[in-house]
Amino acid sequence: MDRHSLDPSLPQGHLAENILYFGRALRKAGMNVGPGAMLDAVAAAEAIQIGHREEFRAALRAVFVKRRQDGEIFEQAFTLFWRRRSLIEKMMASMMPVAPVDPNSKREEALRRLTEALFADKKPEKEPEKQQVDLDSRLTVSDVEVFRAKDFEQMSVEEIKRAKAEIAKLRMPLHRVKTRRFTPATAGYRVDPRAMMRASLRAGGDALPLKFRARAEKVPPLVALCDISGSMSQYSRIFLHFLHVMAQTGRRVHAFTFATDLTNVTRALKSTKDPDIALKAASTTVRDWDGGTRIGQTLERFNKRWARRVLSGGAIVLLITDGLEREVTPDLARELSRLQRSARRLIWLNPLLRFDGFQARAAGIRAMLPHVDEFRTLHNLSSIADLCAALAEGGEGGVDRHALLKEVST
Repeated sequence: MDRHSLDPSLPQGHLAENILYFGRALRKAGMNVGPGAMLDAVAAAEAIQIGHREEFRAALRAVFVKRRQDGEIFEQAFTLFWRRRSLIEKMMASMMPVAPVDPNSKREEALRRLTEALFADKKPEKEPEKQQVDLDSRLTVSDVEVFRAKDFEQMSVEEIKRAKAEIAKLRMPLHRVKTRRFTPATAGYRVDPRAMMRASLRAGGDALPLKFRARAEKVPPLVALCDISGSMSQYSRIFLHFLHVMAQTGRRVHAFTFATDLTNVTRALKSTKDPDIALKAASTTVRDWDGGTRIGQTLERFNKRWARRVLSGGAIVLLITDGLEREVTPDLARELSRLQRSARRLIWLNPLLRFDGFQARAAGIRAMLPHVDEFRTLHNLSSIADLCAALAEGGEGGVDRHALLKEVST
């Protein structure tokens, strides 16, 4: 489809095509750039009539940059993209990593994702054949361990795809719990008098066969509340992929996202078996992605509107947030305590636990810790595997919450 069929007022030449390609590259690099933003950028370029390079850069930045952390990615992308191809290739050669990247540096990882996005469609030049070297297969084990321990925030685009593939291979937990209902059993210590009488009548009343019953078992539903604010966006996207895989096992899964508002994305995750299409459908229903955080108001809205609908049957609740609440009020502790009493288990997944020197000094974290059953980290593949094991076993674990609070108070 020609671009002028969308809007006849678009400028002529290749400028519109380059702007659309630039927007797609920013989206591959991790920025939230949709088709509407690309068309707005083309309209902005037409409005300013590109009198100066800085005016053009400012116009595109005003349209594409929605988060503070995306500013540096945009500046680097603009510098690389809007130059001659020969200069881009020279700069690319100087930016190729030759040493291991510091896992604590977000800037280098953002630039690496940008490089992959800008040159994803570029065909590699033919290189002379090199002599193959046999590598020791034992090195692959350590490489896998390093990858499983790598932070999601530090992964490149290709590594994120690989992480999603690894999540799909995980053995999803189907831990069963006993209910108050009874079901017929072949053996046990509970005698079923009604079943015995019915069996005796069917046999003519001459004999009274022994029948047993036992408590029925079922897989408890899973309810996830995912924080999609700016600091939690990448982790929540990966975890929504995990929830989609969990839903494919037949387990009842309810997913909600929140930042400044609460959105139910359960139907979108279950709409298709393709995880990418399901996550795209879920993202279209969310209006507050990468926004602020209002945990207290979100929990209050969930308890009033959704708790009775989705928490029946002894549901396990997963709360994914860093706990960095803007305005800590008594409502936060009260609503979280109410949620804990309504759930079978309330597990708090916090990526900040990845730091060795983590301390519960933030007011929001200190208000929430006493009202959860488990406190775990969520930042890499190993932490998701540990969560699967915890859900399968049905026992407690994670970080000692009381020790954290006691350490800060002393």
